[in-house]
Amino acid sequence: MMHNADLLVTPSYAKRVVDEVTITRGYSLPQVTLQYSLETFTPKLRFVDKSPTPSSIPYAPSQFFNFSRLSNCSLRDVRALMEFHAPDPVQLHARLRPNGLACIDLATNRQWTYAELNADIQRATAVLSEQGVQIGDRVATTSVNSVHQIILQQALMRLGAIHVPLNWRLARPELAKLLADCTPSILFTDHNDPPELPLGCRHIEFSSFCANVDAAEPGSRLGARPLHETCIILYTSGTSGAPKGVMLTGQSILATTFNFSILTEVDTASVFLCDGPMFHFMGLIAQIWPSLMRGGTFIVSSKFQPETTNLRLSDAELGITHYFCVPQMAEALAGAPNFDPSSWSALKALFTGGAPNPPAKIKWWLSRGVRMVDGYGSTEMGTCSGMPLLAELISSKAGSVGLPGPLTAVRVVDGDNQEVPVGEPGEILVSCPSVTPGYWNRLDDDMAAFTEDGWFRTGDIGRVDEDGYVFLIDRRKNIFISGGENVYPAEVEAALAEHPGVLNVAVVGVPDELWGEAGRAYVIVTPNSQLTHGDLVSHCQSLIARFKIPRETVFVSSFPRTGSGKVQKHLLTEDSVARI
Repeated sequence: MMHNADLLVTPSYAKRVVDEVTITRGYSLPQVTLQYSLETFTPKLRFVDKSPTPSSIPYAPSQFFNFSRLSNCSLRDVRALMEFHAPDPVQLHARLRPNGLACIDLATNRQWTYAELNADIQRATAVLSEQGVQIGDRVATTSVNSVHQIILQQALMRLGAIHVPLNWRLARPELAKLLADCTPSILFTDHNDPPELPLGCRHIEFSSFCANVDAAEPGSRLGARPLHETCIILYTSGTSGAPKGVMLTGQSILATTFNFSILTEVDTASVFLCDGPMFHFMGLIAQIWPSLMRGGTFIVSSKFQPETTNLRLSDAELGITHYFCVPQMAEALAGAPNFDPSSWSALKALFTGGAPNPPAKIKWWLSRGVRMVDGYGSTEMGTCSGMPLLAELISSKAGSVGLPGPLTAVRVVDGDNQEVPVGEPGEILVSCPSVTPGYWNRLDDDMAAFTEDGWFRTGDIGRVDEDGYVFLIDRRKNIFISGGENVYPAEVEAALAEHPGVLNVAVVGVPDELWGEAGRAYVIVTPNSQLTHGDLVSHCQSLIARFKIPRETVFVSSFPRTGSGKVQKHLLTEDSVARI
């Protein structure tokens, strides 16, 4: 286990200025063995010339610190970072407002004040300590949403252990692969039939843990944990292949919470409804941490059910002010028989993320009195931007994912990593304290995810207008070239989505003998629609260039989706190849 006073940084390039000491690293260094001890800095900096493998070093991969993230920092800055403590908002509000309502679990109707929640977290630390959980241990869960999931996460953070919530919808072989990757010491599940466990991992039913917490005495208060320490691993939903474990630190969570809270106007009166799965960033971080940080209230539902969510948004007694969902969840709310947004009297806005909404959809919600507010972020970079809550700006900038948060810097660059003119498309790069330090057990992916000067490569093509608003065009990997012209599927999808007969659409590029590649649209139609490919071609002719119009339309009843609701376009592409 890595000592808190040690810091491993990668990779080697250019120059590094540390206070008055310049370390030039344009030469080969022996892996791991080179070590600098500076009198002005007690911790040791271990520089490595290339990404080490877990077997070659005595430290857990979670403790690597990407050198590129420090390229503009002095050694004093590094020391300050290592001395900051991870946030513990529950303890703070247990002192500031002990009787304030912290949370409600709708499955049991149980409520917690901040004092009660803090005490239960301390009980959980005692239970986990008795079960042998130590600093750096991974503790995995496959369990539906509950307040006790949050109690577990907060307790693990106080202990310096790492929470790994896994998608309980996955098949047993899929779960076994993730468990083999993160090697937890404990797996908590909702049932007594776990998947194959890695060596050294124990299985405990989550209900047993909850009962033990309720019966335990609060443990002694532990010292604060370092801000840079990994405290959560969230596995990506695998839109392009195998999931990757994204490491979140106290710094990541603090920064994304600050950005989200400012952009969405969170305060002590805010009430969040959490029914997004807690194995994703939305459910575990975005729907929980802003209310905790500001001393508000979060309400936990075990899962998303459109009719039930509509009822809760209409419940004046609950008074829900903030609801964050993915676009597919918003569509499900609108399609439910009890949809009545006029009764959502306390709701400030419907906050959406995960995929941008077409302008037509945003204006549809505005016409019904609901401010649909798009934001931009990911598991890797947290919340980075969001639309203002003013209806006139939401309308005039429809299609934008908003302004960068107060801690976020955005660059748009071309293929040579040079900034493009305002309004021109390019890859979006992000610099923010919320960005992950890297992927668990995937150091090669870490290297590819950052530029040499420390900016995170989002893989998104977008533009920033003259007012600073960010617009997403598409994922870089989704772009195809037809007749020498770049085609952005998301732009084509937005045009197709304006047709009243289109319920949902996804566009992919397929090989074409004449044009090299051409678009194929997969379309889900509205009930009783008699839509044809010719209808869609006619519809698009006044909206997008001819070379962008799909050459073929495949009508389907559903799309393959990830656990977070994103369309798995790589599976559609495989289907397209099989059709040729």
